[in-house]
Amino acid sequence: MKSKRAKACDISLKVRRAVFERDNNGICILCGRPGSPNSHYLPRSSGGLGIEQNIVTMCVECHHKLDNTSERKNLLAFVKAYLDEKYPDFPDEKRVYRRGEE
Repeated sequence: MKSKRAKACDISLKVRRAVFERDNNGICILCGRPGSPNSHYLPRSSGGLGIEQNIVTMCVECHHKLDNTSERKNLLAFVKAYLDEKYPDFPDEKRVYRRGEE
């Protein structure tokens, strides 16, 4: 059985569909190639929620670059700017799981 935190960090089908539509019908926000709406801006390992305001569409290559290369810092800044444009005044604190919240 999953913990409340694990459930909160998972990306639901409803969120995937909304992010897919928001991101030009599944286009990677970094390179413009087809991608999947499954990339957390604030990572699951840090309690990053599976909500529209924390998920973006990326192709496999760009998702790998975000998670596993020295480009991470610059790519995260780009993703944050993208999400801030879509969701003005949505602070990072609301993108992270807090104990007692569901």
